[in-house]
Amino acid sequence: MKIGSLLSHNARKYPELLAIECEGRSYTYRQFNEEVNKFAHGLLKMGINKGDKIALMMKNSDHYVFTFFAIAKIGAVAVPVNFRLTSSEVHYILQQSEAKLVVCDLEFEEIITTAKEDSDVRDVITIGEPRTFGYLSYESALSTNEIEPEVEVSEKDDLEILYTSGTTGRPKGALFDHKRIFNVGISVTINMGLRPHERILHVAPLFHSAQLNLFLIAGVALGAAHIIHRDFHPVKTLQAIQEHKITHFFGVPAMFNFILQVPNAADYDLSSIKRCGYGAAPMAPELVKKSIQLFKTDQFYNLCGLTEGGPGGILLDPEGHKLHLGKGGKPIFLTETRVVDEQGNDVKPGVVGEFILKSPMVMKEYYKKPEETKSTIKNGWLYTGDLATIDEEGYITLVDRKKDMIITGGENVYSVEVEGVLFEHPAVLDAAIIGLPDETWGEAVCAIIVPKEGAAINEEELKSFCRQKLAGYKVPRRIVIEQQLPRNASGKILKYQLRQTLNQVNA
Repeated sequence: MKIGSLLSHNARKYPELLAIECEGRSYTYRQFNEEVNKFAHGLLKMGINKGDKIALMMKNSDHYVFTFFAIAKIGAVAVPVNFRLTSSEVHYILQQSEAKLVVCDLEFEEIITTAKEDSDVRDVITIGEPRTFGYLSYESALSTNEIEPEVEVSEKDDLEILYTSGTTGRPKGALFDHKRIFNVGISVTINMGLRPHERILHVAPLFHSAQLNLFLIAGVALGAAHIIHRDFHPVKTLQAIQEHKITHFFGVPAMFNFILQVPNAADYDLSSIKRCGYGAAPMAPELVKKSIQLFKTDQFYNLCGLTEGGPGGILLDPEGHKLHLGKGGKPIFLTETRVVDEQGNDVKPGVVGEFILKSPMVMKEYYKKPEETKSTIKNGWLYTGDLATIDEEGYITLVDRKKDMIITGGENVYSVEVEGVLFEHPAVLDAAIIGLPDETWGEAVCAIIVPKEGAAINEEELKSFCRQKLAGYKVPRRIVIEQQLPRNASGKILKYQLRQTLNQVNA
């Protein structure tokens, strides 16, 4: 199945059904499809050919969705770009992906102007009236032709290059074709029980694989209504759920945490919610419990995957939450998973190994990086770089990234376990665990804490709290108080930045 045809099909099946609402603009499925076709023909008229790469540096919007589906319909390849990146970081992606066109929000036009130097980019389309000479406005790029573009697109044609979050260095571009992404939609629909005519709220960024592939594309296939927010704001999120009767909400753990801090959050009517999904980063069990209480539903899903998987991986369903809260879950539909040692042998229950998976949703390759592809995909298995355990029932628990594991005094410390304990403390809003060089122990466990508003952290009291729940060598030897933690747009804490900063302070 081709992704663009999912929209065309529902434009015929549900022509007057609400498809998109964004900042007061709303579109039925017929209007949605017509807008996409007009932009698709506009791109063809500009000389964009099948297989050409088009970068999107945009916040969530109706225009983002139109652009993505127009790209899909003409057989071009979408390259979503994290709008928080600097011009040099964007330059790397534009150059590495061989993008020929950029579609950007007006506020990112200046960054694109710098970033496209010495790249293959020949045109820029701005959402709004361009400030840069030679750039086109989105409106001027539209054709008046609303019929389906006559481009032969195969399910084996490339659809998107998703750049990894780059928590440990330069991002790599994971390449996917239409069939792989359609499989992602099938998998999430079956695993989460998505139904036609869902009402989905999009607050997580659409350049991220979870929001884009799991919920936008799957939702379009099902004929869902998509309520799109340009940015995440906890109060506006609660208001939208109440006003639009949202049935499905996905957020990264930090979003749930911020929602829980809204003083009158319990006053909002959230009864329309049928299910909540969380993922992209570990979510402490204490946060899950409080979120279940707020949303007044136990239909919570832990989606534990990675960009290279589509995203795909493991899932903890509502029943799993009752007995296995804190674990990652079991393989999602169409996926096989294992936890292996350095030789590729399955580990015994409780032993830490590397989490690997096999699936028809796994990326084709890292774009133009054959060596990295070869070291990541071995004999059909995707080696994730995540350390995990598996229990006797087959539940997998991610414990850390390989590069983030701490070895102190010869003992392994996994940050997820310690962070989970810290989140149980009533004064802790956010927390991260890293290892810092130590002459005696090799590495010392360091906790970076963001206190709740109005709360004070007593270091000795916090260490004592941890000692009640953790072995002595896991208790943080050093505690640093910060106002916020550095995160990428996927919600993952940038621990390498924390290590760099604190190592410089200690130097």
